[in-house]
Amino acid sequence: MSTPEYRDPAGKRLVDYPRPSVAVDTAVLTVPVREPLSVLQVRDAVDGDWRLPGTFVHEGERLASAVLRSLADKAGVTGLAPSQLHVFDDPSRDSRGWVLSVAHLDVVPASSLSAGLDDSRARLVPVDDATGMVHGHEEIVAFAVASLRAVYGAAPDPRGLAAEPFTMTELRRVHQAVAGRALQPDSFRRAMLPGLVATEEKRAEGPGKPAATYRRADRP
Repeated sequence: MSTPEYRDPAGKRLVDYPRPSVAVDTAVLTVPVREPLSVLQVRDAVDGDWRLPGTFVHEGERLASAVLRSLADKAGVTGLAPSQLHVFDDPSRDSRGWVLSVAHLDVVPASSLSAGLDDSRARLVPVDDATGMVHGHEEIVAFAVASLRAVYGAAPDPRGLAAEPFTMTELRRVHQAVAGRALQPDSFRRAMLPGLVATEEKRAEGPGKPAATYRRADRP
């Protein structure tokens, strides 16, 4: 027995209502060695401009699958696990028409990302330089950066950008890159120590006594 076609109290079917196109756009953030917080951009194959990797969701496709497809097809990047960040639903956000974007975020060490990039179609650019992007992508980057900065203000390197074990100086460099500003060494050390475990390894960082190294206390 077939299921009756759905109609709402006004007698309209789902197809009688205008619907937005659904896209996914992904902000992949990282901190290259001694560089500022950076975001992955891809060069559009048609227009030639730089933007976030993204795509329209195909019929019957899950959002997560569309994200991974766009990263692989447009940036040549695989092995990431982006999570949903925010839904950008301003009807005027995209010049192409009514497009709802389900933005995603991933934060990865630069070593796992930059080595495999094809410079002709993908690049890492400091977040402050990721301007002039189409389809509301600047707003997505700003939201992603604010989200990341919030978690980095409360715990030592919660997204694992620094390779363990690390010195306090190495950890502070990563936090400064994320924060986009200098951090006072003594205050930073006091704030981070409760979330760290000292290791037996020492590391020379220049003249003077070798520096202690640490790992995050919340990781085995």
